[in-house]
Parts: sequence; structure tokens; C-alpha cells
Amino acid sequence: MRCQHHLSLLRTLALVLTLTAFPGPGPGAKAAAGSDATSSDPASRQLPAHPRLLLNADGVAELKQRIATQPWARQSWDELAKAAEKSLSSPIELPPRGGNWSHNYVCPTHGARLSRGRQLGPWQWEHICPVGPHTLQGDAAKATLDFDGNTIAEAHARLAQQIVNHGLVFQVTGDARHARQAREILLAYVKRYRSYPLHDNQGKTGHGGRVASQSLTEADWLITFTQGADLVWATLSEADRTAVAEQVLRPALQEVILPRRLGIHNIQCHHNSAIGLVGFLLGDNQLITRAIDDPANGYHQQMRQGVLSDGMWLEGSSGYHFFTIAGLWPLTEAAHNCGINLYGHPLQTMWDAPLSLAMPDFVLPNFNDSSTVPLVKQAEFYELAWARFQNPAYAPLLAQSDRRSRLAMLYGATNLPPAGQMEKSGSRNSPASGYAILQKGQGPAATWLCIKYGPHGGGHGHPDKNNFILYARGQVVAPDAGTHAYGSPLHHAWDQTTLAHNTLTANEESQTPATGKFIAFGTERDVDYATIEAGPIYSGVKFLRTVAMLNTNLVVFVDQIASDHSQTFDLVYHQMGTWEDLPTGETWTPPAKAGYKCFTGTTRRAVSLAGLTLQAKIAKDWPATLTIAGGEPTDIITGYGLLKTTADLVPMVMQRRQTQNTAFLWAISLDSSPVSLTGEPVADAAGTLLPQAEAVLVKINTSGEHWELLVNPQQKNVATRNSAGTAGHTTKVLSLP
Repeated sequence: MRCQHHLSLLRTLALVLTLTAFPGPGPGAKAAAGSDATSSDPASRQLPAHPRLLLNADGVAELKQRIATQPWARQSWDELAKAAEKSLSSPIELPPRGGNWSHNYVCPTHGARLSRGRQLGPWQWEHICPVGPHTLQGDAAKATLDFDGNTIAEAHARLAQQIVNHGLVFQVTGDARHARQAREILLAYVKRYRSYPLHDNQGKTGHGGRVASQSLTEADWLITFTQGADLVWATLSEADRTAVAEQVLRPALQEVILPRRLGIHNIQCHHNSAIGLVGFLLGDNQLITRAIDDPANGYHQQMRQGVLSDGMWLEGSSGYHFFTIAGLWPLTEAAHNCGINLYGHPLQTMWDAPLSLAMPDFVLPNFNDSSTVPLVKQAEFYELAWARFQNPAYAPLLAQSDRRSRLAMLYGATNLPPAGQMEKSGSRNSPASGYAILQKGQGPAATWLCIKYGPHGGGHGHPDKNNFILYARGQVVAPDAGTHAYGSPLHHAWDQTTLAHNTLTANEESQTPATGKFIAFGTERDVDYATIEAGPIYSGVKFLRTVAMLNTNLVVFVDQIASDHSQTFDLVYHQMGTWEDLPTGETWTPPAKAGYKCFTGTTRRAVSLAGLTLQAKIAKDWPATLTIAGGEPTDIITGYGLLKTTADLVPMVMQRRQTQNTAFLWAISLDSSPVSLTGEPVADAAGTLLPQAEAVLVKINTSGEHWELLVNPQQKNVATRNSAGTAGHTTKVLSLP
């Protein structure tokens, strides 16, 4: 994942250095409990011998033991050693130029990710769009069409990784051929690195990166390059070391990475690792201190300000959460190998938090700029987390992995406890990151719904307060737009619009970035519910969403809107599958606006007083029913929204009202049972009927079951009457009279 936007969260704090001695990183060394600000005094810092970044001497010994005794480690090692041996016979050929931005590697017509086809010539290939399919060729003169530049970027990354591979083989086997090969790649970049022009993601020169088109990718390349150099550093002559430092390492920092000061941001975490690793390699205390203790950008500030109290990274994106971990661990591990403890409590919570946010199939939702994130594909990070924290909650995840990742080979425990069962989970709410989760059932077959209301997420946030994702029976039912490649036309035209999400749009304009808050969360007579206020998403508009999960097959929504003037409100829902037997409607033409332009196959009909039922088939033999209560004049517009490409369509329904204050009442029946849904007014203590935008009694009937939900998010003193006819009053947000 590569970043396009940047948070502006710089906040200068007084720097407090905790100068705490820490034991060496041998088998007996453990992170101090709760520590998040330990560092060595730069004036007295003494670094151990090389290697000391990816592994130290103890780590090399443990790796040898792991390879000798663990089949999973041996398999990974054999693959690495075989690839390294093969590359010994291949000439070292550096690309003729720096690479392009990975987010530009998309079809400009369909917005789909491309794949590389056959090679046409030196550093030139065909590129295949999966829609059609059809074939494209790159144009190096224009960054958005420089598809060959993406393959060139991969080549630079691969060469840096070869240095690491050869260095590891040398450390484990002592085979000097691999140290020499690593040296040759290092010196090849000594000759070429500074000749690569600085260029950015848009193809402009004079800034950006050299081997890459942005400082983030350059930092990742430099991290790997430096880790590899450290593994063979002791074999290099003093002249070679000086050349690598002065012609590659320091120029990469001074010309590409250090000028970019991004504050609290995932990119800065990658920058800090690059800065710190070069510092640890060269013994440059100034660089080490800058990476760890810089008062605006350093590691400690990333932990203090970037990690929310529940452990989630502040950008509100599952993908960027782990991308941030990927940027943090090279520095924390190098510091660990050099006697500095950065493995404190905030970092541990970053591994803990996703276990709670995950859907029942152990996949993280794709809110904001993110795809869905299967936790099993992040298991290699938990290999390192187990080695440093030994939290038993990680064991079930590691048991699902084949343990063939690089981090498992380097750090994996040989004495994992039995996996046991995953802890049972139910409905839960996390105000810090702003996710309210309703869940009924256990395991992959459970029904799970997550409402998003937390911080916007900076440049990676989407305008989608009170948006939700619904999962049931092993798959996502109501999806989120997630994100396309940032170079894709669909990213701005769809992903970053409110209409692409399951929430409210006003006057055909996307929401203003905002932070919502939960009003109530709990269980009432086995009905799990959450009431969330969206926050200041539109001037003069208050949007309260109450979601009640009645059982594993029925979810009810009460969306109450109060405005200071009449407006056009569009309430949107997206569902996997295909529409089935839609009620007759007339053709409706969407406005030529972002989001709406991607709403296709649209027809419109009105809701009768009795309400309206729509049905979509989620999968074969699995229909679901959407019930919309009657009442106020409402246009129901159905069609299709987008998923991955312009050809990947999902059912989408929009409830449109021109009004000032209103309540949308609707329900999703996952077993397609018919649902009767009505709303009735309620009175306050003085007997005055309240607008449904303030309080409403929702009556639900289905399959012989009956519920009455009194939804009262403003906690007014409203009149009630129970099934026995006894009158009373309540100020509860949700009650079942």
C-alpha cells in the first residue's frame, strides 16, 4: 500500500527522555512491562558488533537452530537459499532509471489493477487489464501511463532483497560467495544511485525519490538495502563502507527522506526506520536519536499520538494499521538488537486491537482507504509479536498459518503453546477508534455488523459517518467501498464519495469530515443495539442511527434526521448479489456528480403507505429481503454500485426524501422471511406527540415473532405502555415496552 495524502497533525511537545539501561537482546532479554519511552543516552551508547539490524549474533545462532529443528523454518530457508544460489549465476543488472508509483499501475479506463504480460524489449513489457481483458503498453513520458516504471520499481526492491538473502546465507553458512555477491550489488548502487533523477508520482523532477517516485517507497527500499548491508558489513573494506555510506545511504536520507517531515503518519514510521537503521549501521547517534526521540516525528511521538487508546492506528484503516506496523518493526527490532527497548505497551496494543475488530472469519473490514485484511495473511507480524510479548491470544492465529513467512523463519517461536479455541466474542464497542460491533452467534457462521463513527482518519479517511458493514454466514453481505489504487479514476469518483457507503448523503454532496459519537450501546431483552450520532457531517443536520440486531437473521435500522431547513436526503444501502424481481419502476437518471455517476441501471418507484419490500439474492439459494416502512413520501431508487472495477457491480438502493425532519425505518432479513415494519408516534410526559425524528415506536412482525422497539436517542421522558396495558414513562435510548 502506498500513501497519497498526508495528515497534518504536527504537534510539538516537550521531549522527555527516560534514560533507562536495558539488558542485551539475548534469550533472557524481555521488553519492560508498559514501557513506551526507553532509550539509551547517546553520549554513552555503545553498539554491538555487526550484524545488529535484522539479526544480531544471538539471532543468527537462533536462526541456525530453528532451521535445524523446525520443518517450517527449514522449508523457508531452503527456498531462500535456493533463490540466492540461483542469483549467483545471474549478472547484476540495475534498472536504467527509477521506478513509478504503484498506484499508477491501473487501467485508465476501467480503474482495475494491471498485471505484467510478455516482455517486449529491454525494460519494456505488455500490461494486461482484467476487464475485457485487453492489453496496454506503457508511456514513460507520462507518470499515469508509465506502466513499465512499476516493473522497474519491483526490480529495485528485488535487488535490495537479494542483498538481504545473500547476507543471510553468508551469516548461516559462512559461504563467502554470497558476501561477495551482496557486495557487488551494494557497489553497483554506489555507482548508479545518485545518477537516478529525483522524480515524483506525477512525473515531475527535482523532488520525490531516486529509485522510487516518493520518499515512502525510497524509505522501504533503503530499509531493506541497509539490513542487507549490515549482514555483510564486516566483510567490506573501509573504502567500500565509506562508498556505500556516502554515495547511497546518506544521500538517500539527506535528499529524499529527511526533508519530508510528516508528523504523526504511517509514512513517517517508515521514514523513522530508514533513518534509524542507517544510524545503527553507521554508528551515527544523531540519526538514531532523530529516529527515536524527535519531538515531532520520532518513534515515541508516533506511539503517543498515533496509537489510539484501544490500540488502533489513528487513520482508521485496517490496511494502514498493518502498513504502519510494517514501518515500525525494522526500527524496534534493530533497537532491540542494540540494547534499546522500544517494545512497549502501545506497540503491543497495535497487535492486540485487530483481534477484537475482526469479522467472525478473522478478516478485518475495509473501512477508509483499505481493502479487507485477512489476519492470517498478517500472521508473520504476529510471529515477531509472539517473540517479544508472548500473548497467548496470538496462538490461535499462528496455528492457522503455515509459518513459512520470512519473519517466522527469523523470529518464530519453537515452543508455541497449543492453539486452543478463539475466545468467544459478542457485541462490543470501541469509542477510541469509533467502531460499534453487534454480533450474534460464534465462529464464521455468526452475524456481525460494525458501525463506523470514529475519527475521520486524515488523508486516508472517507466521508462516511454512520456507515456500516454487515457480515453473515461466512461472507460480507453489505460491503464498504474500501479503496481502489489512488491512480485509479474510481478512487475519487467513487471511493471518496459518501454515496459509495451505507450511510446518509444530503443535497447530493458528500459529508464533511467529522467525528461521531456513540449515544448508547447495549442489550435489551436479548436485542443488541447501538445508537450513534454522526457528528457535524452537514451544517445544521443531526443524523442519529440506531441499529438493533434482533437475531442472527434480522437487523432493524432507525435513521433519525433533524435539519434546520428542508433538504434532499439520500439514504444508501449496498448489498452483495443480484436484484430479484424488482417492483416496477421508471427509469431514473442520476446527476452528473461524483458518486452518482457510478450508480447505474437505476429505476425509481414510490413507497406506499404499507411500505415496500425488495429482494436480492446474495448467493445461490440465499435470498435476502429489504423491508422499507411506509409513511412519508419517499422515492426508492434501485440500481447497481461498484466494487473492484466498472464491471464488478452490486445491488444498491437509495431512499430519497425532500424534508426537514424525518425518520427512515427499514430492516434486513437475511433468511428472506417477510417482515412487517411500522412506526408509530410516541408522546412525552405532557402528552404531546413527538416527531419521529426525536422518538418513535417501531413495531416488527416476522415468522410468528413480534418486537416493539421504543427508540428515543434524545432521552426524552416519553410515555410507554407494556403488553399488559400498564402505563409508564422512560428516558432510555432504546427499550422494549
